[in-house]
Amino acid sequence: MKKDIAPCYYGDYLQLTKFLDSQQPLSGQYGEEAHDETLFIIVHQAYELWFKQILHELASVMSIFAEDDVKDQQLTKVVHRLKRVIKIQALLNQQIEVMETMTPQDFLSFRNFLVPASGFQSLQFKVLEITLGLKSEFRIDFDKQSFYNRLTKEHQHFLKELEQQPSLFEQVERWLARMPFLEFGDFKFWSLYRQATEEMLNEELSIIKSNSFLTEAERQQQLKEHSATRANFMALLDEEKFEKVRSEGRFRLSQQATLSALFINMYRDEPVFNLPFQFITCLTEIDEMLTLWRYKHMMMVQRMLGSKIGTGGSSGHDYLRRTTERNRIYQDFFNLSTFLLPTAILPELPDTVKKALGYHFS
Repeated sequence: MKKDIAPCYYGDYLQLTKFLDSQQPLSGQYGEEAHDETLFIIVHQAYELWFKQILHELASVMSIFAEDDVKDQQLTKVVHRLKRVIKIQALLNQQIEVMETMTPQDFLSFRNFLVPASGFQSLQFKVLEITLGLKSEFRIDFDKQSFYNRLTKEHQHFLKELEQQPSLFEQVERWLARMPFLEFGDFKFWSLYRQATEEMLNEELSIIKSNSFLTEAERQQQLKEHSATRANFMALLDEEKFEKVRSEGRFRLSQQATLSALFINMYRDEPVFNLPFQFITCLTEIDEMLTLWRYKHMMMVQRMLGSKIGTGGSSGHDYLRRTTERNRIYQDFFNLSTFLLPTAILPELPDTVKKALGYHFS
């Protein structure tokens, strides 16, 4: 390492002159400057800086999963960096509370000067969504129609090319599908799982039928829900049925990837599955934090605008509500809980199987 390092000055290193001169309220160009417009600008600039850091972390994770082989040591690094992303997301959610110190009338004092600029035009946020796995085909209808039309031609071209690249979701799906701990020699885990599932469902059915506290209408409703649960279990283990429900949008992961993720979740206490379980949990939390951000954003917009349309031309609060409900990415991981078995009836893994399992296979 060089010893004759040039002196580094704090303001120069952070380029503070450029950075602190980058808040230019528009309202001052048309009369008296709106006091809260500076807050509005700084909060959104802070968002963009944190988006840049999140994308920096995700790029390093994706470079690891782009390989055919993910080493144990690499998975440790991946989990660490995704946990950092989650911490940043928590900070982004808190920033909305700072924005909410601005009253609706304070916002109206400069809002009309911003049209047609809006969060729709945040290139980094769109890159973040696509990178995680929210491509056009999985968006709500309004997004499918308007995702590109508020952007410059250059940004449109960039995002369309990005959509052709594998997302983190697709990389993770391939990684899970490569894990062949579904059958080992004479040990047929999923046959034992099906048997344990049948016993559990039959016991639950018996409880519903014998529950004297239920009205007949309540009993019929529970029987209907139990029947749907049984159908979900049967679809999980039947390739043809699985592909049918997957085509209906109830699953997004492939059957092989779904079974692998479920296996990891059920046997997460095995040392070999600890890091993969933490990794899946991180992706689940990232999706949850993103959904929470959408929800908090939606509530803030309703508070500021009521039922007015957004500056970008959307239906404002109603549009954000629909993205909160529908623009999910890792919902398959949330739904794994549907298929978990109580520890007491979980099939025991033979020692030979435990020795054969690993994080990656050649």
